[in-house]
Amino acid sequence: MIRKLLSSLVLAAVFTAAGAEETAQQVVEQAVDRISAQLNGRREELAANKQELYALINRELLPKFDVDYAGRLVLGKAWRDATPAQRQRFVDVFYNFLLRSYATAILKFEQDDIRILPQRAPPQDGRTLVRTEMKMPDGTLVPVNYSMRSTPEGWKAYDVRIEGISYVQNYRNQFNAEVAAKGLDALIERLEKETEDIDSGRREPEQIEPTPGKKEGK
Repeated sequence: MIRKLLSSLVLAAVFTAAGAEETAQQVVEQAVDRISAQLNGRREELAANKQELYALINRELLPKFDVDYAGRLVLGKAWRDATPAQRQRFVDVFYNFLLRSYATAILKFEQDDIRILPQRAPPQDGRTLVRTEMKMPDGTLVPVNYSMRSTPEGWKAYDVRIEGISYVQNYRNQFNAEVAAKGLDALIERLEKETEDIDSGRREPEQIEPTPGKKEGK
């Protein structure tokens, strides 16, 4: 549950829209302000109306999420072997899968719970890391790092590492095994079915959990 909440807050912080001239650090800083402003006074309304919550996230967060690049990293070798139609179908369903898995936890976002740390090194090869600390309800500080890349539309997020665990690596471990056993189309169909079940009320989002990931440097 803690990882799910942190993932949601991180995604929310990184994906919020920002100007193309802003640094990656500034994108995150402004994201914290924007998502807090969007949620203030509307948490109960959004909790009762999931479609409105999804629409808010699509409008405010999706523009700064590099869904194509993240999908390519998550699929790994399977991406190289996939047809263009399979790639697009996977990207679409993977985003919807993440949206429904983490959207509700975004409602627990509190601006004072995140501290953006000074940048250790300048961007290299169009990529950089923005480091933050998230304060948990018991006062524990959890390191959360955002991997970002420069695009023609500005800095966009493509990975999040919570306590060193990469969400890209986490899902890649899970999906690669499934693709190897059943094929890419079977994975896509499973994700489509699970998102449909959530929308219809036959499944609770909390039942969707990634497999354990691998920590940085190990």
